[in-house]
Amino acid sequence: MMNFDLPLIPERPDKSREHGLTMMMDKGLSVGETENFIDACGEYTDVVKFGFGTSLITADLETKLNLYREAEITPFFGGTLFEAFIVRGKFDEFQRFLDQYDMTLAEVSDGSIVLPHDQKLAYIRKLGEQVTVLSEVGSKKTDVHLSSDDWVQQMKTELEAGVWKVIAEARESGTKGIYNNDGSANVQLIDSIRNHVKLENVLWEAPQKNQQVWFIKEMGANVNLGNIAPNEVISLEALRRGLRGDTFFQFLAPEMVEQFNHK
Repeated sequence: MMNFDLPLIPERPDKSREHGLTMMMDKGLSVGETENFIDACGEYTDVVKFGFGTSLITADLETKLNLYREAEITPFFGGTLFEAFIVRGKFDEFQRFLDQYDMTLAEVSDGSIVLPHDQKLAYIRKLGEQVTVLSEVGSKKTDVHLSSDDWVQQMKTELEAGVWKVIAEARESGTKGIYNNDGSANVQLIDSIRNHVKLENVLWEAPQKNQQVWFIKEMGANVNLGNIAPNEVISLEALRRGLRGDTFFQFLAPEMVEQFNHK
């Protein structure tokens, strides 16, 4: 949606899109806040993650899910909820919970628990018979370190097992997984992933503005980005379209950059 047809603005796919996705993290919005969010940001939001295990304790959960669906935003429950069921030996109950709320998208992760990869793949395949599956690669634990080859191999095999997108773990803080402790991009790891996995198949968690800027500059306006705070979705869309200082010159003609980018 544009209020004026300004040239040299990056083209964004219409919803429902397969790339250029924005995933918002809902950590406990009220029904009223959800309605306000949709009114302001619904056009720019593709999927909403109910962060962590909050879907078990969210008031008016069904109402919120229906609001998102009516706005063509697909909701799903955070992977930590899946892990909370698995650690208790309750996979069948997890499937029933998904059915109870008519979920069409589910996340499989092993960021908090140790889960042999063949078991994770089995869960992906089984859930894939019921819903569309997202999977998350990377650990939330500081003492668990995956090599670049491990990241690539896990992403590839999970895509082969049928997941729609693989999520590159960063935690809510943006200081783990694909980032260094200071929040800067782990360029070597990210380059390894992008060289072996199609970009449209990866959803990069990028909760910090500097991370969003880095990915847009490196991979373009239509890179898939997630863990976006509700009040940052419009700001992210402005970054994607070169309407914010950090990406202002990214999509302009070279002569414009030459003329106006010098002080």
